[in-house]
Amino acid sequence: MKKTTQLAPPQMVQGDPRTLTLLDLNARFLPHEQFRQLVANIQRDGCLTSTPLVWNDADSGRLIVLSGNHRMLAAIEAGLTSIWWMQIDEPLPRQRQIALQLSHNAIAGQDDPAILKELYDELENVEWRQYTGLDDKTLDLLEKVDVSSLGEANLDFASVQLMFLPDELERAEVAFDAARSTATADQRWAAGLEQYEPVLDALETSRAAYKIGNSATALGVILAVFERHLGELADGWYDPANGKPARGGMAPLETIFGVREVPVEAAVAVRAAVDRLVQDGSVPENEPWRALEVFAAHEQ
Repeated sequence: MKKTTQLAPPQMVQGDPRTLTLLDLNARFLPHEQFRQLVANIQRDGCLTSTPLVWNDADSGRLIVLSGNHRMLAAIEAGLTSIWWMQIDEPLPRQRQIALQLSHNAIAGQDDPAILKELYDELENVEWRQYTGLDDKTLDLLEKVDVSSLGEANLDFASVQLMFLPDELERAEVAFDAARSTATADQRWAAGLEQYEPVLDALETSRAAYKIGNSATALGVILAVFERHLGELADGWYDPANGKPARGGMAPLETIFGVREVPVEAAVAVRAAVDRLVQDGSVPENEPWRALEVFAAHEQ
């Protein structure tokens, strides 16, 4: 990948927001109520309290707002005739413009709900609470927050993000669903940080074995290995020591047979046998899977 050159530090410029050009395509949208709140906040402050990013396109003579389009519109509607913005004066290829625009929209922090609740509770004035722009959904979540149990200081965690192509995503979802269905939802599905390193090790081993550079593709290899060992997931519901269930509930059929699919000829034979058992009343019509119990009984 070609390394991009560093930008010269933007200059702080003051001017009329009406002289700026907004983006023709802006992926970020602002709901009407939030926009009205933004306008009200700017009117109260009498200025912008966060700085837009503007590019000086010398070829067209336009000052294009790369980041802060909604703030710019709100400033105009609030009646501001002069604001400050950061301005890039050097030439920017179209690719760099888009990258800047999207990065400013996408790379943003997330609120720690416990700290957010603590700070919000400090606001005694109703007007200041309204100024924050926190909506009913967020406020409802704040009411459910246990401050003592949350907070980054109390958690040792790492985030992992995987991106799949459409065909890879479908296979991944099927495999994850099979893994989840082998056991009831309990504390075993709250993955500990100690499992983070083994996951990375497994990805690295897959990449090295197949000379893969993409993590999602490497995970696809892991999922393929997983598919070949579906039968081992029976340990989640079957105790081989005594031949009895290890838990209650339902079990995935693929963990019995070790495969998700069978040849059509075999499927036809099984379906015909099940239909006969349903017709003669040996198994309930709404529980055809009980035919497997009949088949097993004949083998004993």
